[in-house]
Amino acid sequence: MADFMFSRGQLLLLAGTANRPLAEEMAQHLGQPLCAVTIRRFADGEIFVKIDENVRGRDVFIIQPTNPPAENYLELLLLMDAARRASAARVTAVLPYFGYARQDRKDQPRVAISAKLMANLITHAGADRVLGMDFHSHQVQGFWDIPVDHLYAAPAFVSHYRLKQLHQPVVVAPDVGSAKMARGYAKRLDASLAIIDKRRPSANIAEVVNVVGEVEDRDCLIPDDMIDTAGTITEAAAALKRLGARRVFAFATHALLSGPAVERLKASPIEEVTVTNTIRLPAERQFDKLKVLSVAALMSKAIGYEHSNQSVSSLFD
Repeated sequence: MADFMFSRGQLLLLAGTANRPLAEEMAQHLGQPLCAVTIRRFADGEIFVKIDENVRGRDVFIIQPTNPPAENYLELLLLMDAARRASAARVTAVLPYFGYARQDRKDQPRVAISAKLMANLITHAGADRVLGMDFHSHQVQGFWDIPVDHLYAAPAFVSHYRLKQLHQPVVVAPDVGSAKMARGYAKRLDASLAIIDKRRPSANIAEVVNVVGEVEDRDCLIPDDMIDTAGTITEAAAALKRLGARRVFAFATHALLSGPAVERLKASPIEEVTVTNTIRLPAERQFDKLKVLSVAALMSKAIGYEHSNQSVSSLFD
């Protein structure tokens, strides 16, 4: 049974191959089947996309996280182009994870601003709206000239940690830029706040310098928007343990888990690493400490609200 009522005849759900299990779970929450699509490769690896059902006049939502490989982006762009050329009434790009968002400013000479470029590509491919979750930075919403609904995984994490018997919890921002996010979690979990003063000598290398706040004999929660190589979070956890933290938990919306991430997390003093299913995790990147929460219900509600012209922000009131 669908979680809410809407005109079933108009809504159409499409999905690429980047995270099919999440798309299927969202379709189940909406009480709608995924539209049949053909996605295959030519002999040289070029992607062929065909929508196998009528989309004329339909409100089309295309579910596709854009984590590497870059073919995930191409699938999304091709699906949007196919829907637009087949006379869809409206096309919404549903991005559980928005890739290439870390380069969101020109912080050194002769670099690309990839977040703006990807926003332009998605817009020009035919998107009328964007529905995303936990962008790397909030200002990315301004890179589009179309409406953007920005969702947060916070409700899933807050519910998860409220069920744990935490001892004098403290939310520890892994860097100064994460302080606002950490403060929000601290408020919702009735916890105190600490901040790690971090230096980054080069990309993907983090070095902890100092911890501002009281962490001794407390349960520490380290939030972040993503875990890539896990350098930041494991260095933070080690520093907290050196300062006498009782238990250390880490959580992030997007589990990229690149390179040495899994080994680092296994070897770290972190008791549990909690992530969401915005990115499909292959079996080789899963381990005992990892807990995966589903955001399918939240994202499907947002799709239903958007389709029926209700307030998406009311999901977070």
